[in-house]
Amino acid sequence: MTPLRSGVVLQGVDPPQAFGAMVEEIDELGFDHLWLTDSSLHARNCYAYLTLAAARSPRLLLGPAVTNPVTRHPAITAAAAATVDEISQGRLILGIGAGDRPLLALGSPPSTLAALERSVDAIRRLWRGEHVEMESGRFTMTGAHLRFSARPDIAVYLAASGPKTLELAGRIADGAIILVGLFPEALEWAISRLARGAESAGRPRPHAAVFAYGAINADEQAALGHARSIAAWFPQTAPHVCELAGLPSDIVTHVRAAYRGGEFQEATAAAQALPEEFVRKVALAGDRQRAAGQIRAAINAGADSVHVFPLGTDRMETVIQFARAWADATGKERSASMRS
Repeated sequence: MTPLRSGVVLQGVDPPQAFGAMVEEIDELGFDHLWLTDSSLHARNCYAYLTLAAARSPRLLLGPAVTNPVTRHPAITAAAAATVDEISQGRLILGIGAGDRPLLALGSPPSTLAALERSVDAIRRLWRGEHVEMESGRFTMTGAHLRFSARPDIAVYLAASGPKTLELAGRIADGAIILVGLFPEALEWAISRLARGAESAGRPRPHAAVFAYGAINADEQAALGHARSIAAWFPQTAPHVCELAGLPSDIVTHVRAAYRGGEFQEATAAAQALPEEFVRKVALAGDRQRAAGQIRAAINAGADSVHVFPLGTDRMETVIQFARAWADATGKERSASMRS
């Protein structure tokens, strides 16, 4: 049985020295993964910060969460990922997806699923040392090949919230980064879609990594306030999750109209229309006990790992509280700092 794993997802919004200190604390807290978002203009370069993380932690698994084949040509991604993998001595996982609302600032729509699938194929072939000829409609490769050796079996995790992307991840990926909130109906639905894709390809279901956005605070109203912005992402990008959560259609329509682009932090105003019950279903928005229950729900639905994306004014406090909630939920306490 594969051991359960936990992780942290950060944006490169902190100066390098502050970020390095955060990496060391995350390592000390016993997490297994550290992910950096690849958010074009909204944060510092993820591959530079992953390199910093490799130097500050000798053991954390590292990866972008997630890059896409629109802002970065897949060949550039293949080289960047292989470089960080070499620097970290084989600790990189490539998180990749179709792209999201920040692409609109660059005048680009998200990738099609067909182009995403072809990009994963091309990246893997480059890592294997092949010469790649490919035309996807979004990118071209003509005799493309890496001039340095790469680890050929670097894991690829596909970010997914919709049914078709989840099934694609089941068919081709080593793992899926699942973005459907934290309530049982959505988690079970998503992991069943992942399993359906794997079954159609005659392969074992890949790793299911559930991302948990939000804040953990004894002041539940403060936590709720910090979590609201990510809740507005779902009406715009994953409306089927809203349906599973029972969110009224008129609220979905209102939020979609009010939040059209940019990072989810820019959806604060639109998020005010969302009821507290919905925010609590899709995000960490309460105390440590509530967070432990959400971690258990993810594990019971079939998650192989759960990863906290901290929001709010004290993100590292949420990371610490998540580590404690993880110990509460799993009985696995790995660091003395969690007991303080």
